[in-house]
Amino acid sequence: MRTALVIGTGLIGTSAALALAQRGVVVHLADHDPEQARTAAALGAGSDEAPSGPVDLAIVAAPPAHVAVTLADAMRRGLARGYLDVASVKGGPRRELEALGLDLSCYIGTHPMSGREKSGPLAATGDLFEGRPWVLTPTRDTDTEVLNLALELVSHCRAVPVVMDADAHDRAVALVSHMPHLVSSLVAARLEHAEESAVRLCGQGIRDVTRIAASDPGMWIDILSANPGPVADLLADVSADLDETVQALRALQASDEAKRREGVTGIEDVLRRGNAGQIRVPGKHGSAPRRYEVVAVLIDDQPGQLARIFADAGAAGVNIEDVRIEHATGQQAGLVQLLVEPKAAVVLTGALRERGWAIRQ
Repeated sequence: MRTALVIGTGLIGTSAALALAQRGVVVHLADHDPEQARTAAALGAGSDEAPSGPVDLAIVAAPPAHVAVTLADAMRRGLARGYLDVASVKGGPRRELEALGLDLSCYIGTHPMSGREKSGPLAATGDLFEGRPWVLTPTRDTDTEVLNLALELVSHCRAVPVVMDADAHDRAVALVSHMPHLVSSLVAARLEHAEESAVRLCGQGIRDVTRIAASDPGMWIDILSANPGPVADLLADVSADLDETVQALRALQASDEAKRREGVTGIEDVLRRGNAGQIRVPGKHGSAPRRYEVVAVLIDDQPGQLARIFADAGAAGVNIEDVRIEHATGQQAGLVQLLVEPKAAVVLTGALRERGWAIRQ
């Protein structure tokens, strides 16, 4: 791939453009808002000038509701040898294109499974997709050259290609992305009018659960409008689980001992099912989940503290597999949780203590 046209210079489009430009591809940028394309160009994502002729690959990074129309316009104008989109739903746009009577041998639907709570070109980074799955949904009609162009794009973005059927993809993202986003928003909505004294008690748990609720509502209306059925089905199942959980909690309030035992059984069931589901979430780099030990270190909220911890861990020959930070309420301090291999936990704990760090057991 020598040339590419990115149509839509939001977070995903600009991030893909940055990755391609960094690897020597000549990238042209287009957007319904010219100012946004100019911003992406100023960031080094390419040129906002139109290409002089057909490019190798046109990448449509428009909202799902606009993907088919945008692709159809690009195809009819002959802007590229191959076309793909990066929308978060795949079945609907393809059916819309088929209904328009277009030759889809030069098109493949794709979806990079990466993003941020922020949107727009200023939130873009060239490494946004690194190590992340990038779903490709070819059909028997997809031209081999177009599939190869899509694979080259994925390679330039250092993502991991995953081939799926379009409708299977939409059911999967409803489960692992769209439904969880709504659940996160529902939890966060409980905080809107909560008493300040209660909100001040928020810890890392509520931050984890509500983090994705900070995303742009307009963007998510577009996404959910393109995949409402599978998401509604999943939420109906969650609703049924919630009803049963409420009944179990009410039973815990009963004076009858048998009723309370039923409540305990019901709550225990949902918690155990949660454990079983959480274990299936892929671990580091998409590998099977692994068990790590936590070394908890108390730190002051001062410049260089994290760098010192990581340097001391490196000096001890310990690899930090993951890290979490919990900030203390009302204090300029926090708790850094370092996740390491079980056999390395004792080594790291001893090394950090020797270097004056306060370890919480």
